[in-house]
Amino acid sequence: MNIFQGLILGIVQGLTEFLPISSSAHLVLVPYFFGWDKTIPSEQIFPFGVLVQWGTLLAVIVYFWKDLWAILKAWFAALIHRHPFESAEARLGWYIILATIPAGIFGLLIKKQVEAAFNSPAATGLFLLVTAVFLIVAEIFGKGQRTLTHIGWLDALVMGLFQAVSIFPGVSRSGSTITGGMLRGLDRPTSARFSFIMSIPIMLAAGLLSLGDLQGLSTLQSFLPSLLAGFVAAAIFGFLSIRWLLDFLRTRRLIGFAVYCTLLGILTLIVSYA
Repeated sequence: MNIFQGLILGIVQGLTEFLPISSSAHLVLVPYFFGWDKTIPSEQIFPFGVLVQWGTLLAVIVYFWKDLWAILKAWFAALIHRHPFESAEARLGWYIILATIPAGIFGLLIKKQVEAAFNSPAATGLFLLVTAVFLIVAEIFGKGQRTLTHIGWLDALVMGLFQAVSIFPGVSRSGSTITGGMLRGLDRPTSARFSFIMSIPIMLAAGLLSLGDLQGLSTLQSFLPSLLAGFVAAAIFGFLSIRWLLDFLRTRRLIGFAVYCTLLGILTLIVSYA
C-alpha cells in the first residue's frame, strides 16, 4: 500500500465510519473497484482497516470530550462513594461497558471468519443489504422520542448486541446500533449520539488486538507511512462526519442511506459474479 492509497482509504474511513453505510465495506470495495486489491498485499488489508479506525476514535473523543469527561468523573466518583449508579452520568459509564461486552465476545470468537470476510467483496455486498434492511426496519418500527437522559441498561444491551453483528464488513456499526436504539424507543439523534460514544471501547480494543498483526508483517516498514496518512485523514474527516450526521438526523430520516446500501450491495454482487 502506498501513501496515496492510504490517504484515500483514510478519507473513506473517516467519511463512512459514522454514516450508516459501513466503513468496513468501503475499505473492502474501494480497493476492489479500483484494482488496488492486486497491488495491496492481502496481509495489510485487515490490520489497516482496524488500525485506521483509531483516527476516527480520536475524532469521536475530540467531538464528545465534554460528555466523556463528565461520564468519567461521575463514574469514578460513584465508585469512590460506593454508589455506582448514583447519577445519570455514572450510569452512562456502566451502560457503555455493558454495550461493549457482546461485540468483544463475538469478535474474539470469530476473528478468523471476520478476517476472511474482509477479503470477500461478495460477502461484503450481502452484508450491505443487511444494513439496508436494518435501516428500513428502524424507520418503520422506531418511532420513539426518548432522549439520552432516559436511556437504560436494556437499551444499552440491545444496542450492544446490534454492534456485535456489525463486526462483519458491510454491516454498518453506526447503522446497526442506531437501529437498535430506535427500536428501543430512542429518537434518531440520541441513538446516534450513544452509538458514537459506545464505539470508543470497541474501536480501542480492536486496534490494540490488531497491533499484534503488525509484528508479523514482512512489509511493515513501507506500510507505516501509509497507515499514518490514513490515520490523519480518518481523524479529520471523521470529525466532520459526526457533526454533519447529528445535524442531519434532527430533521431527516435514514431511508436515503438504506437506498445507497442497497444499490452498492447489488452492484457489488453483480461485479463479483460477472
